[in-house]
Amino acid sequence: MYLRCWNRAARPIRASLVSQARHASSGARSRIHVPPPFPIIESCPSPTCACRAAPKNLDIDREEPLNGKMAAYAEQVIVSTGRDDWSSRIEDEEHLAKSLKGFLGRGGKFSDPFHNVLVTNSSFQPSTSAPTETSVYLLPSFRYIPSISIEPSVVETFVKGFLKPTKLHSAHNVLSETQKEVLTRDSALETQFANVRDVNEILVLICGHGGRDERCGIMGPLLRSEFEEKLQKRGIRIGSPPLEDGQDTKSARVGLISHIGGHKFAGNVIIYIPPSLQGNTLAGTGIWYGRVAPEHVEGIVDETIFGGRVIRDMFRGGIKQGGELLRL
Repeated sequence: MYLRCWNRAARPIRASLVSQARHASSGARSRIHVPPPFPIIESCPSPTCACRAAPKNLDIDREEPLNGKMAAYAEQVIVSTGRDDWSSRIEDEEHLAKSLKGFLGRGGKFSDPFHNVLVTNSSFQPSTSAPTETSVYLLPSFRYIPSISIEPSVVETFVKGFLKPTKLHSAHNVLSETQKEVLTRDSALETQFANVRDVNEILVLICGHGGRDERCGIMGPLLRSEFEEKLQKRGIRIGSPPLEDGQDTKSARVGLISHIGGHKFAGNVIIYIPPSLQGNTLAGTGIWYGRVAPEHVEGIVDETIFGGRVIRDMFRGGIKQGGELLRL
């Protein structure tokens, strides 16, 4: 009884001490300048050539800070649909996204709150012509699976072999070994998918999900055309990967994608810079930008894709190959 009473009495004291320690620690951090873990510039340079006019009267939030306005995730699955728009909820359509969300979403067989997998539709044409198959990118793993059936049994094998974590969060230590095995990746299953390759092309993904929000539906196609034009001017080939002669070292794919959050920050753009892009300090990372307009595209191409620098006032967050999240 004495110990229980002491513990109850001590709780406010301990809470106060913890609060004081956190406050002191926060104050110390605020006095110490910690440089970002990557090169930055404060704002996007003004364009040096003509660009498309930005749409007027779009309700864009230009006040809220963007840093950190990116969902934490371990992997993003980019599904090739060959379409520019989708239902508001992509899982309502009979396609790969529906099966993947069924396995990985809330209540799914492999749902893991400590291992978030983003499932995103894209306008990319799949490499396969089979009506019941499609192609996917896995990012930031930077891998491409050219052919995957949408049959549930195949999708389950795909999830087990590519998308589950290789190591579980410590919160799962209370589970039995059998339960842990259900949630852990079996990489040996990768061999059931043919011609899996590393991604060496630059990927520019622009939210164009008009079926979810008109701001991205308007801004997305406009930015896609602008990025394709500006990349081509810099000698980057735009098109489906890869060239058959194997000599394609400078190529990019620019596509529209479904909802990634933050429609009020349109245009929303994710740039995945492949690990093979030598000399770029951001190689092997994905950079999320918000409030992108046509006049920013040339600067993003020059500063981020070629220069390896993050533009601070547009930066929503980022992720490195291996899953480390990037913040300013």
